[in-house]
Amino acid sequence: MSKFASQASTGDHGGRAATAAIEAACDRRGVRLTPMRRAAYEEMLDHAAPISAYELLDRMQQSTGRRLAPPTVYRALEFLLDEGFVHRIESQNAFVVCEHPGERHESIYFVCRDCGASQEVHNTEVREALDAQAATLGFVPKRQVVEVYGSCAACAGAA
Repeated sequence: MSKFASQASTGDHGGRAATAAIEAACDRRGVRLTPMRRAAYEEMLDHAAPISAYELLDRMQQSTGRRLAPPTVYRALEFLLDEGFVHRIESQNAFVVCEHPGERHESIYFVCRDCGASQEVHNTEVREALDAQAATLGFVPKRQVVEVYGSCAACAGAA
């Protein structure tokens, strides 16, 4: 399985481990993982590509058989974002599960334009280079978002 495909289907074991990781992080931080927050996170675990809030809402309504109000999903996503359990792909206004949910960090995202899958990468050298460039400009960054678009190995090989 390619690194890109690793987010596509976490399987039962991977899903339990990921959920356990965010439960532990919530316990350490003294925040509550409500049933709705958990349901939103677990629904995202099975989605390889970045997912919009409305796509998530639709998937959650299908899996629960209940009608949910959009603000409910937005509140769950806001919590998951604030805690660093998911990341927002800014250019797509979509969300992906963080591959390292127990630690706060900034990432570079490689997003496949063909299949839509994304891969999170940590690179301190890129972050430090951006911080250094910002400092030369007298700019104080609050958050860094780096997204790289192209073709994943599977899609590039199929072309």
